[in-house]
Amino acid sequence: MSAFEFFFSFYGMVLGLSVAVIATGFATAIQHRKSIRIGWLTLLLALFVSLDIATFWDAAWNAFRDAPYTYGMLVIGLVIALVYFIAASLVFPHSIHDGMDLDEHFRANKKVVLLLTVVANLLMVAVSAAQIIGQPNATVTLVGFATNTTLYVALVVPAALTRSRKLFAALIGLHVAIYLIIACIPAHLASPPSAPPSAAASPKG
Repeated sequence: MSAFEFFFSFYGMVLGLSVAVIATGFATAIQHRKSIRIGWLTLLLALFVSLDIATFWDAAWNAFRDAPYTYGMLVIGLVIALVYFIAASLVFPHSIHDGMDLDEHFRANKKVVLLLTVVANLLMVAVSAAQIIGQPNATVTLVGFATNTTLYVALVVPAALTRSRKLFAALIGLHVAIYLIIACIPAHLASPPSAPPSAAASPKG
């Protein structure tokens, strides 16, 4: 096992737990669907965070696979992955009781969840940018980072702060659509390894 494979297996495990937390919360909600109101707000948030983690996972592969392994890189990866895990843990309630409305849980936690994803993505961009400074075509790549990050923040931060269900749905729905479009791009047309990281969630590359 190479140093990168060792690092990424640990990093991927923590990100994988984030997806598992969301899946478990969703399964629990479905199990109690006759006694609670699920609504669509929590489901849209769960879909976005899940796709964001998947995109982020892909970006991490591109960002770290050529980086020299150090303990510092392991710690940085752990911090970023833990931020995502906390965000994922807040998408669904940890306990469900009869008559519960998940929209209330959504309103209480949506802001924190989305802002944590922003923090994770900004950390990833900072780490990725630090690695490519001084390399050929660094300016072009940094411009890509800035463009993608700006679009990500422009969609996610207002969605985190708004109290409007319609605005949240429009902003996060657009972001989900972007993710799904990216997912449908054939492999031979996908972004090269040097493409900007997910912070960018949006057009990655």
